[in-house]
Order: sequence, then C-alpha cells, then structure tokens
Amino acid sequence: MLQKNPRYYPAEDVKPAKATYKVRQNPPRIRKSITPGTILIILAGRFRGKRVVFLKALESGLLLVSGPYKINGVPLRRVNQAYVIATSTKVDVSGVDVSSFNDAYFARSKDSGKEGEDEFFAGDAPKPAIVSDQRKADQQKVDAALLKAVGAVDMLEGYLAAHFTLTANDKPHLMKF
Repeated sequence: MLQKNPRYYPAEDVKPAKATYKVRQNPPRIRKSITPGTILIILAGRFRGKRVVFLKALESGLLLVSGPYKINGVPLRRVNQAYVIATSTKVDVSGVDVSSFNDAYFARSKDSGKEGEDEFFAGDAPKPAIVSDQRKADQQKVDAALLKAVGAVDMLEGYLAAHFTLTANDKPHLMKF
C-alpha cells in the first residue's frame, strides 16, 4: 500500500541523534632506526648540532634524550623525532634507569608563568631556582650510568662532545650517518 504523507510538517527540523563513540589515539610510531642507545643528532632548537643518546620513547611520541650533560651540556630532554637524525652509532643503555621519566615529569606548573604587577616592580627580590634540586639529582643519576656506558666505547666521548656541521662541499643526501 501507499503511505500517505502527513498533513503538516514540523516547524523546526528535528535532527536525529548521532551515535557517539570514543576516539582512541593510536600510539605514535617511532622510526626503526631509533632504538634505545642510538646516538642522535639534534637538528633544531637550542641544542641544534649536538649529539645525544636516545634513552626511551615517551607516551606522547616524543623521545627522551640526554647529552650526557657533563660531556656536551644537553640535559634530560624531550625531542620530537622529526628534528633528529639517527646515526649508526649505538651505546648499551641497559644500566640506565629511566622508568620514572614520563611526560608529566617535564610538564610545567600552571602558576609558574604568571607574574603580577607587584612582583614585576620588586625587581631586586631573589628569583626562585630555574632547575629544581630533584631534576639535578635525576640528571646526575642518569649521567653516572651513561658515562659508564660511553666510557666503554672507544673515542665516543669526543664524538658526543663534537658539534655536527655541514660545509659548502658536503652532500648530505650522499652521507651515511
């Protein structure tokens, strides 16, 4: 049978409810060439041109790296994998305990950046320490284990201390890192 159309239409269009579903974030993929202990070259940022040791991948997809600080001045730091070159040089980092480091460890506190007018004009007041004592202790603990691993490989300390640069005659597309 034919269905009869209604005599009137509603004044407002009633949209059907959409099915809701939870979007699940897939874990980020780390390049195959980047494994714990790989020496990386940082390409951008404050520490560009420095060679660092990759320690682990964090949940956000960022890489946890360290200089070690004593060798080249790069502290424990998160780096995006798009801004690094992985080299073929590797170090045994099985003795380095990095289980306590996650993205929350590096997060800044909410109230640290807010400075009121009174604090601004009280210029001579002592400033709080930029790096906390806990961060310094963590850096020393990781550096101690890393320096032991770096010392086991011949000439690696000098390699990590050296800056990475290219000259006009270098052809990066032909280089093997």
